[in-house]
Amino acid sequence: MPEAEKETRPQPDPEFTPEPAPESWEYSLYIPNDLRAVTVSRRTLRLILTMHGLISLVDVAELLATELVSNAVRHTKGLAALRVRWSAGVLRIGAWDADPQPPEPPQELGQLIESEDGRGLGMVRACSDLWGWQPLSRFGNRGKFVWCELAAGVSARVA
Repeated sequence: MPEAEKETRPQPDPEFTPEPAPESWEYSLYIPNDLRAVTVSRRTLRLILTMHGLISLVDVAELLATELVSNAVRHTKGLAALRVRWSAGVLRIGAWDADPQPPEPPQELGQLIESEDGRGLGMVRACSDLWGWQPLSRFGNRGKFVWCELAAGVSARVA
């Protein structure tokens, strides 16, 4: 093609690059108050993340989900749930349980070296970008939701 023709073709604006619409999704897994539910939740989470191409987040996400679901099952009575949401490049992992009592505040991991219990939320705090909890009382449901977030591209927190 001659040079003159190349210059007359419309050129894309280098400052405008349309971004694809972010893919968002959410899964909920309702689980019984049974310690085996922790393994079921962890394996389900691994499958979800793998199927959505988020394999780089799997190891840290499994650790976080294990701690959250384990707390929901070990420290409360009744049903619990694992909730996993992906939106705008952020993975949110949470555990719901029917107990409205707030979780114990996490301690620094360095303070828990000799302790056999109580490290769960400290690990969640140390390994996630953000964490928190909220009481739930909508539609007659009582309880709480303890959650944490991982941003895409940040997968090497735990080595």
